[in-house]
Amino acid sequence: MTYQKRLRNLREDHDLSRRQIAELLFISQSVYARYEQGLTALPSDDLKKLCELYGVSADFILGLDQTAAEGKENHSLRRCPLCGRARAF
Repeated sequence: MTYQKRLRNLREDHDLSRRQIAELLFISQSVYARYEQGLTALPSDDLKKLCELYGVSADFILGLDQTAAEGKENHSLRRCPLCGRARAF
């Protein structure tokens, strides 16, 4: 699976829109959409923020590790490290 598909799957698994992720990354929705479509390379700073948000490793997102980080399936209420709001993950 490509990292673009993993980005989309992670976003959808967490019931987030492209707009919401773009706001958390302080980028436009169209830039984030290009990340998911593979039209723009994902900068390492944004990769790190997405790892923190989803609770997975960069290796998982990039497809180097096929197993999600421990606790990914635990959809407990946590604070988003990017915006500070509590939400179910």
